[in-house]
Amino acid sequence: MFKRKNIITLLSLLIVCVGTNIASAHQLKQAISTVLFNPRTSNIEVMHRFEIHDAEHAVKQIFDGSADIIGSQDTQASFAQYVVERFAMFKADKTELSLKMVGFERSGKHFWVYQETPAPDFLAGLYIQHNALRDIWQSQTNTINVEGKGDIKTLTFSDNIEMLEVTFKHH
Repeated sequence: MFKRKNIITLLSLLIVCVGTNIASAHQLKQAISTVLFNPRTSNIEVMHRFEIHDAEHAVKQIFDGSADIIGSQDTQASFAQYVVERFAMFKADKTELSLKMVGFERSGKHFWVYQETPAPDFLAGLYIQHNALRDIWQSQTNTINVEGKGDIKTLTFSDNIEMLEVTFKHH
C-alpha cells in the first residue's frame, strides 16, 4: 500500500507531465521550407512544413471556426492553396518562376505542402517571398533552406521582411 508521501510524489509528477504536454501544445508560429535543386529531375522542388497545431489555429482564422485541418480533406486542400498563393520565387531579373502544386499531406505533428518547377539552365540567384501565416500573425517566422546549389543557404522571414535574395556561385 502506498504511503501518503508516495501518493503526493506521484500526483506531483503527474501534474508536471500534464503541464509539460500542455506547454508543448502551444503554437510555435514558425514554418520551415526547403527549396531543393534536384539534379536527378532537373526541377526545383519546394517542401513547406507547418506545425499541425499552428495550421489548426490558422484555418479557423483564415476560413471559419469549423475548419478542420486534421479531419477534412477540403480544409487541407484549401490551406495548401492558401500557402502556394503566398509563396513565390523570382529569377534575378524579377521574372516569376511558375510553381505548380504537387500535393500536400498531414504527417504526425506536421502539415506539408509540395511545389515544383523546372530549373532554369542558368540561374544566378533567386528572390523569394514567403508570407504564409504572416498575414494573420505578426510573430510568424518562415525559414527557408536553399539546397543543391553549393552550400546550404538559409533565409528567414520575420517582422516586416517581404522578400529575400539568395545568390549562387557558378564554376
